[in-house]
Amino acid sequence: MPIDPEISALLKQFGVDGPPPATPPTVEEMRAGNRTLSLAVAPQPPIAVGSLDDSTLAGVPVRVYRPQGAGTAPAIVFIHGGGFVVGDLDTHDGVCRRLCRDLGAVVVSPAYRLAPEHPFPAAYDDCLAVARHLSDHIADFGGGPLAVAGDSAGGNLAAGVALAFRDEGRPLAAQMLAYPATDLRIDPDYPSRTECATGYLLATAECENDIHLYLADDLAAGTRAPASPLLADSHQRLAPAVIGCGELDPLRDEGLAYADALAAAGVPVSKHTYPGLIHGFLNYDTHSTAVNAAATEMYTELGALLRI
Repeated sequence: MPIDPEISALLKQFGVDGPPPATPPTVEEMRAGNRTLSLAVAPQPPIAVGSLDDSTLAGVPVRVYRPQGAGTAPAIVFIHGGGFVVGDLDTHDGVCRRLCRDLGAVVVSPAYRLAPEHPFPAAYDDCLAVARHLSDHIADFGGGPLAVAGDSAGGNLAAGVALAFRDEGRPLAAQMLAYPATDLRIDPDYPSRTECATGYLLATAECENDIHLYLADDLAAGTRAPASPLLADSHQRLAPAVIGCGELDPLRDEGLAYADALAAAGVPVSKHTYPGLIHGFLNYDTHSTAVNAAATEMYTELGALLRI
């Protein structure tokens, strides 16, 4: 299926509709480019929430979004994407605001440490520390059920947190994974890595470069969880999941494979492949009717799992 026309127009508008540059960008250039595009497509004016506070939990900088109104509320740890190398609290501010508003949830987004300065497991350790803090102090964060969510690399980290919570016996009501990176082995055999190698913003070569930067000298970590949630010894007893992938995404097949692995282990899973959508689509919900419909579906299903 062709790319969603509204997404295609957006990529052309920002000059990112072609093949990747012949000379790979530096880490600093990657971060600047990601931030520029993310802020340019963010909802304007920003979605209103009850309150917003930049703070620190378990030694990790976080941004806490609280819904309007009083009473018990669910809590969501939302972990931003960016290949473990780029992204920050601002690049996914619109996603967090919408989750807070639409689900009436307290949303906590960690500013986890990025590679290559801080390779695996730094990002995982940070996100797990924040999630554990919420679990131990849930009364301070709405008092309702707790979920983890994330997109891309954030989906990888959220899935890793869900595995840890299962192993630690901590309650977790749900996990929402948007186009997650679930298999960090080098050169895994997924058709989407070839079919969607270039032309859809995220290139397969970029995915491989991010993996090298994240795992650094420990590429063997990609053959097992938590770096590769798909390769965990068991997926039984994990939190119910909502998993959505774009059709035109090099990470499509490993995200769908994770949904299948959970389902095979008896975990309730809502699995979606969205026609014409590309990697990173959650950030484009105000620019594409198809993206808005996909985001609405995933958020609604997450909300149903968190209904109190």
